[in-house]
Amino acid sequence: MLFNPELCRNESEVESKLIVQYLLPRLGYTQDTWHQEVAMGSIRLDFLAFAAQSIPFVLDTDSPMSVVMEAKSPKQNLNHHVLRLRHYLTSLNVRYGLLTNGKEIRIYQKLRDDVKLVFQCDGNDVETKIEEIGGLIGRESLKNRQVKEKLSVQLMDLERNRENSMKTIAIYHHKGGVGKTTVAVNLAAALSNQGKKVLLIDIDAQANTTFATGLIKFEFEDDDDLKDRNVFHLLIAGEEKSFSIPDIVRKSNGFNSTEIDVIPSHITLIERQPRLAVSSASITRLAKKLALVQDSYDITIIDTPPSLDLYATASLTAADYLIIPSDLKPFSNQGLLSVKNFIKREINENRENMGKPPIQIMGVLPSKISSNNQYLKHSFPRHRDLIPERYELPLMDNMITERAALSHCINKNLIVGNLEIPDPKSIFDFAKYESSASVSAFEFESLALEVVRKMEI
Repeated sequence: MLFNPELCRNESEVESKLIVQYLLPRLGYTQDTWHQEVAMGSIRLDFLAFAAQSIPFVLDTDSPMSVVMEAKSPKQNLNHHVLRLRHYLTSLNVRYGLLTNGKEIRIYQKLRDDVKLVFQCDGNDVETKIEEIGGLIGRESLKNRQVKEKLSVQLMDLERNRENSMKTIAIYHHKGGVGKTTVAVNLAAALSNQGKKVLLIDIDAQANTTFATGLIKFEFEDDDDLKDRNVFHLLIAGEEKSFSIPDIVRKSNGFNSTEIDVIPSHITLIERQPRLAVSSASITRLAKKLALVQDSYDITIIDTPPSLDLYATASLTAADYLIIPSDLKPFSNQGLLSVKNFIKREINENRENMGKPPIQIMGVLPSKISSNNQYLKHSFPRHRDLIPERYELPLMDNMITERAALSHCINKNLIVGNLEIPDPKSIFDFAKYESSASVSAFEFESLALEVVRKMEI
């Protein structure tokens, strides 16, 4: 069917002959996808057409993309109706509007709080311009555009989630000897074995995690390649060169079958701490530098010092989650009150100042627990139940029992000629040739699955 503008003598004929009989069918709209004389509050529309069936129809973010069509008398100047069309599009959040008096056809696109003329032609030219009109407001065009925009939003959301997906876990208890390093390194290995990209940070001056991941294999001080590039250099600023995480990070050296990135520590952290204490910015610097690599890792694990010092403060300020290893013995349990107060009075205040939410305590992890059956049957349940009852802290579902394999795997050595070189292994690599390590390997694998589940990653 061809359109002849001379047949439109009034507004009613523009509606029936141009819009209903010609434009809507040619643009692919069926009777169940367009509506006439639509009332939306105080707004009255001549036509509202949707990219998909919308009965009953609503206009919200989930609605199919739509176009408003307004018909005017051939005697009227369309310039006098642009402001009203703009009001319709911006108020109803409709992307496109068609304005016509039969002699002229215009298409406007909503841009925030205004509209832009994107198409204009004479009524006599509508037949030759119908494909161009369809490319703007045809049903299939709107449908495809909406699909592309939804995909674009989904991709942006995925990208945003990917960029913000890194989770940071601090392994902390201010009592020593509760298995922090054992938990940190083997949990990192377990998560890496599950395909996670893991960054392991050692911020304890004892440097046990640095040793356990195979980064201390030198025999003499002159061969120490960690002294000038370790975790301290991420926290210091001012006269020192500013280091980033990629500047400091090392690959774990033979520790696990899947590589883990490690930020090493050093014994000199103890004597260097006063240089950090002069600036409060040192406390937040680790968190800020971790934010710069959030798209490079899935999980960061921080092995913290058993203290309430600046290094512990920086670690917990940077972390999203806290796991508290504890052997559940009296001194360890009593120390939980100090941990809670430390978090409440200092850590969460620092985090609030940075715009970060309070740290989430994932739970107290029973570690270095005796594997004696009588203890596990009678004493362990009582010790474990004290955690939520007396100290009001959550408990991890898993536990790590005290087994010789866990110390043997870290203290493993390699004989090279006359030299005995440290060759520490994760419990998983150790279990490949030492069957006694299989129970511990299973415990850490189960712990890693619990951690992933609780972080919802």
